[in-house]
Amino acid sequence: MRQLGIGELAKRVGMRPSALRYYESVGLLPSAERAAGRRVYPVATVRRLALVKMAQRSGFTLAEIRALLDAGADRGATRQWRALAERKLPELDLFIRQTQMLRDAVADCLACGCMNFDTCGLLAEDGPGSRPGEGPTTPGDEA
Repeated sequence: MRQLGIGELAKRVGMRPSALRYYESVGLLPSAERAAGRRVYPVATVRRLALVKMAQRSGFTLAEIRALLDAGADRGATRQWRALAERKLPELDLFIRQTQMLRDAVADCLACGCMNFDTCGLLAEDGPGSRPGEGPTTPGDEA
């Protein structure tokens, strides 16, 4: 079976070797074998790390990911994954809504064209981003 040194594995998955050592210390990766005193990992570790990275991007904690990986391929793992995924979906939906709002705000700033934070109407206290009922609503309402 082909094995990868820690440097080669790190390069393949776009991580630092120190991150791989950390993942090993917290149980996300099994203990590496040693060859001539150096850590070596089976090629299948690339797939495991891809799963870890995907789960992290989805908002799962390292503890949750470790629990899923520890459960392995048994029937309990499928139920555990389903339960975690069902709890995570509302969090992801909220994140998507918040990210879309941020994207829209950036697009509005670009469309405004003023590129001046001091005078931009979008950033004014009574501008489009202000809360209803706060601040003046029409010219001349200022105190």
